[in-house]
Amino acid sequence: MSQLPWLEPDATNFPSTDLALDDPNGLLAAGSTLSTEQLVCAYRKGIFPWFEDGQPVLWWTPSPRLVLPPSQLHVSKSMKKLIRKNRYHVTTDKSFEAVIRACADPREDQAGTWITDEIIDAYVELHELGFAHSIEVWEQDVLIGGLYGIAMGKVFFGESMFSRAANASKLGFITLAKHLDSLGFELIDCQVHTDHLESLGAYEIERSEFEDKLLNCIEGSSTPPKWPPSLGTIY
Repeated sequence: MSQLPWLEPDATNFPSTDLALDDPNGLLAAGSTLSTEQLVCAYRKGIFPWFEDGQPVLWWTPSPRLVLPPSQLHVSKSMKKLIRKNRYHVTTDKSFEAVIRACADPREDQAGTWITDEIIDAYVELHELGFAHSIEVWEQDVLIGGLYGIAMGKVFFGESMFSRAANASKLGFITLAKHLDSLGFELIDCQVHTDHLESLGAYEIERSEFEDKLLNCIEGSSTPPKWPPSLGTIY
């Protein structure tokens, strides 16, 4: 950890991503805070924070990177069947803090959570500024799934999702991708590989290609992109 570049408070001058470690994959720097200015700068460069309680803020840019162009979303027959049943309904930005706190809940395969109070406070502030958004999946008035992330230019940086019913998070992601496609977004950053996201069409690319895509999709954009309050009908 002592060999990593150490960032001063609120620093936005991140090291070159060429310096990211191979093991652990993508670890680039440590330290600093989670100011909105710093987070916006980090995401523009494809860098995101991930750390556990008791650790300094750690900054990552893994390679390969898991991505999905919204237009290439794959929806299985079983998910199309679930959607047609209209058992659940999906909203956006209705309960951002509830979603991020649900994502922070401990899971069966994890001893703790990386979504600390510091992370929650920082992303709630990004939400209030129009950069961070949530997708909520409801069964009647009960929140059963969702996800949150950062919208910038024509890219949505997915952060975390949760599910309290079978396929609830998949439904939220499918709805998000359809929503993004209708808004002209070109890329969803899924960060690292999971079978769950691969089944929806996500695939891996090298860091250099990912950064080229960010330049094309974000360059010149300094304000949050348009984000309608209604998701509309996805099928």
